[in-house]
Amino acid sequence: MTKTTLKYAETTDNVGYSDVLSDVMSSMRISGSVLINEDYAPPWGVTIPNAERLRTVMKLGSGVRVVAFHFVKRGYIGVTPDGVDSTTVESGEMAICFGGLPHRVSQGMDKKSVSAEALLTGGKNPFQPDARNKARSTSLMCGVFMMRNVELNPLFLSLPPVLHVSAQRPGRLHNLPGVLNWMTQEAEQITPGRLYVIERLLELLCAEVLRAHLENSTTESGWFSGLKDPVVGRALSMIHSRPGELWTVNRLAQGVAMSPSRFAARFSAALGDSPMAYVTKWRMNVAGRLLGESKQGVGEIAADVGYENVAAFTRAFKRHLGVPPATWRSCQYQ
Repeated sequence: MTKTTLKYAETTDNVGYSDVLSDVMSSMRISGSVLINEDYAPPWGVTIPNAERLRTVMKLGSGVRVVAFHFVKRGYIGVTPDGVDSTTVESGEMAICFGGLPHRVSQGMDKKSVSAEALLTGGKNPFQPDARNKARSTSLMCGVFMMRNVELNPLFLSLPPVLHVSAQRPGRLHNLPGVLNWMTQEAEQITPGRLYVIERLLELLCAEVLRAHLENSTTESGWFSGLKDPVVGRALSMIHSRPGELWTVNRLAQGVAMSPSRFAARFSAALGDSPMAYVTKWRMNVAGRLLGESKQGVGEIAADVGYENVAAFTRAFKRHLGVPPATWRSCQYQ
């Protein structure tokens, strides 16, 4: 992990600093693609398949999770996942469908819809506005974020099924409007290298969405609230800095200068997991990435994440991810 000059306040157990949000976002290997950048005259509707079907349509590997997003440049839309109440998204706002449910993007009450699959395979937009209804039309940019290693990823698992964010003004932790303005400009002009630039901007866009959610999150429990808690956040930094360390509740409590019982209660109340359950899950996430992205042997990976006994590591891995390490490795990039 890259070294940093940032330091903890002096404690009895200083293990260094880890930017937990960067670590968890980086682990997902985020990329993206813009799929739709068009205007629609009401009434209209576009149906989006679930994450698995969308992955198949895009011919992506089995280890990829596809997350649809919708950015309203002008007008407004309703985003309605199957079996869930509709969310109204207005100009300058985004909806990101982390839950992966099939959903309908629409304006107006008409039930007529076209499938996103038809549009993506070259179908004509039947709701293209003309001079009569241009002023009432909605301008929409839709695309996907592609993510890996979302199993046991605490950030991904804590996100709502539909995340509704405003991109109208920058915040203390993000510049979401700046990234979207830049991406919109690139998408609407033909310039050398534009596709490469848009791909990089999509990575930034996802990061800024997540930083905006961190800034605006008001829940009293969950991973984002835990990250903002000075005690729990510091413990998370310790764990992410050295996932293979021989962590115990006592060791972590010592690092945050708190009694073990008070620390364990505060950690569990914030995250819904005990400290050691979180340690194990993050170790399995790290091990899954190493299995998919490196040529290290299972024994070496087990040691890297704190297991001297390969059999114990294999049991823990299968318990959390459903298959043995070797099977996981063979399936990641099919």
